[in-house]
Amino acid sequence: MSVGMAKERLYLFDTTLRDGAQTNGVDFTLHDKLAIAGMLDELGIDYVEGGYPGANPTDTELFATPRKLATTFTAFGMTRRPGRSASNDPGLKALIDAQADAICFVAKSWDYHVRVALECSLEENLASIRDSVAAAKAKGREVLLDCEHFFDGYKANPQYALACATAAYEAGARWVVLCDTNGGTLPHEVEAIVAEVVKAVPGDHVGIHAHNDTEQAVANSFAAVRAGARQIQGTLNGLGERCGNANLVSIIPTLKLKDEYAERFEIGVSDARLKSLAHASRTLDEMLNRAPDRHAPYVGESAFATKAGIHASAILKDPATYEHVAPEMVGNRRKVLVSDQAGRSNVLAELERIGIKVDKDDTRVGALLDEVKRRETMGYAYEAADASFELLARRMLGKVPSYFDVTQFDVNVEHRINAKGERVTVSMAVVKVKVDGKELISAGEGNGPVNALDVALRKDIGKYQSHIEGLELIDYRVRILNTGTEAVTRVLIESQDESGERWTTVGVSPNIIDASFQALMDSIVYKLVKSGAPA
Repeated sequence: MSVGMAKERLYLFDTTLRDGAQTNGVDFTLHDKLAIAGMLDELGIDYVEGGYPGANPTDTELFATPRKLATTFTAFGMTRRPGRSASNDPGLKALIDAQADAICFVAKSWDYHVRVALECSLEENLASIRDSVAAAKAKGREVLLDCEHFFDGYKANPQYALACATAAYEAGARWVVLCDTNGGTLPHEVEAIVAEVVKAVPGDHVGIHAHNDTEQAVANSFAAVRAGARQIQGTLNGLGERCGNANLVSIIPTLKLKDEYAERFEIGVSDARLKSLAHASRTLDEMLNRAPDRHAPYVGESAFATKAGIHASAILKDPATYEHVAPEMVGNRRKVLVSDQAGRSNVLAELERIGIKVDKDDTRVGALLDEVKRRETMGYAYEAADASFELLARRMLGKVPSYFDVTQFDVNVEHRINAKGERVTVSMAVVKVKVDGKELISAGEGNGPVNALDVALRKDIGKYQSHIEGLELIDYRVRILNTGTEAVTRVLIESQDESGERWTTVGVSPNIIDASFQALMDSIVYKLVKSGAPA
């Protein structure tokens, strides 16, 4: 591309709060919606679709709540119903009355749907598009029109699908959005069809809204851009009904970091904000109370993780050998997994990453690798438990203070009938801890034995208590490694501190309480090491 040529502006439209809210099991509160809108605004997303005012109390309240956002906050709804005038349609009135910067109408663009679902003439549907766009324009709103089932409609009747798009554009819509509502269109079809549409509606007024039913929503979005579309609609983490929508978390870094797009287009997300992408992705998962997808492109925990020894030694020499982009650009980090397949280079790379300086010929490195392999045959999994590996490494290299010592613990589970005559199970734990030669005893109750042990253990560790105030357990996973009487239990505990940093620890034992206790202890000790607690 020649120097000095102005980049074209490409707009991003997020529908996490509307289409994403259709996801099975997702239920946003008003507070959630405002928090997510704020996060998207900060990221630099041009349009945030908040929901459907009038359709449910949360969305109605959302559009009545004052917001201080730079993004174009958008209300979604139907075009006027067939047989009604724009001024006499309650749904349309609710939309136009909503405190929104823009209105996104949805309209049928497949002739078959107009006949079967709307049961009206093709001309009446076009009139409904024109009237609704004009009514919202007259009230000073920016208008978008989602052409539902556009690609299926185009394949069935190209003239009619195009007539719907041009009707919206000619009535004053800022954007005409082509929707692959059933998610069955393929990238080459999207590219060919969008190329035809932009002959009738200028590309800088055309958007793409792709669903992921063939796992090509991201590819379809790029296909549309290549053909001339200049707005991409999608959601954070690809949330959405059925298989989800185009994933903006994958689209944004590709637009920013791949030359084909970065040299031609400019988006509202700055390089600095791009670094917060992984955090935004994980924050959404946190709100949904689900574990982040560790294999998610760009932002997943495993996106820059390497297991094989030859890859690790190459990465140590130059990361570009096995990485398509630098992980820091999107707020992620490199991880060289330490597993029983790993060689010395993996261990060295991981030691370097966690800031432990050691000579590569140090005999202790070999000893550490042997210990990792020995423990992995017992069932420990260090590639999944980075914090436990770090503690093991620090201990073998002589660098972990013994802050406190748990001399005894007792966990009791009681099943009984309570005063109300209900069956209840109560767990109680008592822990004896020695700190500076002084014995401290704490008891805790919990909804399960591990929870009770956690409560008791963290209730009082003397002078170290202040260092663990912000520590919380966010995930607990149990795996039975072999069956029968010889069964061994592996427990993985994921913890988080007040700064949002997360780490995973592992414990292994034939006894589930003992395995949990090991992982809990590692988590607390790791936090003390991290916060520089005095020995």
